[in-house]
Amino acid sequence: MTASPAVPPDIDIVDAHHHIWRQADLPWLSGEMVPRIFGPYEPIRRDYPIDEYLAEATACGIRSSVYVQTNWPLDRSEDEVRWLRDVHAATGWPTAVIASADLFSPGAAEVMRRQAALTPLVRGVRLQLHWHDNPAFRFASGPGRMNDPVFRDNIAALADLGGLFELQVFPDQMLDAADFVAAFPSVTFVLVHAGMLDDLAHVEAWRRGMRRLADHGNVVVKLTGQGTFVHRVDEDLIDLVTTECLALFGSRRCVWGSNFPIEKLWTDLPTLVSTWRRVLAQHPHEVQLDVFARTARRVYSL
Repeated sequence: MTASPAVPPDIDIVDAHHHIWRQADLPWLSGEMVPRIFGPYEPIRRDYPIDEYLAEATACGIRSSVYVQTNWPLDRSEDEVRWLRDVHAATGWPTAVIASADLFSPGAAEVMRRQAALTPLVRGVRLQLHWHDNPAFRFASGPGRMNDPVFRDNIAALADLGGLFELQVFPDQMLDAADFVAAFPSVTFVLVHAGMLDDLAHVEAWRRGMRRLADHGNVVVKLTGQGTFVHRVDEDLIDLVTTECLALFGSRRCVWGSNFPIEKLWTDLPTLVSTWRRVLAQHPHEVQLDVFARTARRVYSL
């Protein structure tokens, strides 16, 4: 793939998926290392403050950002939102927050209401549902947890609050996921990491699942996390995933995000951003505007 110009000057990038953290708040970063879908993570077992993120992000043309929850203990999910409220008050960043809650608990609706009352930054919730044959790639306790009745009651409560749900599943779960999103047509579902294509050997299963999800207009796709399983910036993989997602969902249902600092395990932010710029520069200017900024601004009410 040949080099291409930078993003045109009228595109201010929105990073629709990033994290910041204090290591002490996160048992998975401060305790014993456990298997994760992104592999060994010793280099990020440290604080990653907003100042470090901003130094990298603003230099790359990122002007707004969406923080996505980082697996604080679920009984501290309000503390996470409170901390982000204070970070924003001090710095103006992040621009929006995706919180977390124990959506398998009958008390989750009240937690989400209190989070929304803490700050208008809150836009919705992520609770990872991904399940895989490989135990190291699992997060949920089973493949079909989105069918749990308590979970569904809490998604209905999220709909009442006007929040969105960040949906993180593998291709083998997409049949259930399509039924799930169809049951809540008033909720926007944002598909994390473009459906997590874990291996090119599984690309046809991924395409079939993505087609099912694309049939539902309340599903938006995040063009994020493409280094998760290959542990590098793979331009050909990014091109494949981007081309497929744009064909299936259209640019008004695709957003870009850095997934930093997770992808910091194998790259720096300028390299990551410049690679996505080259890939998207092959597409019309209006598509670039949507993917880099306009869709995220609309979806996350920035």
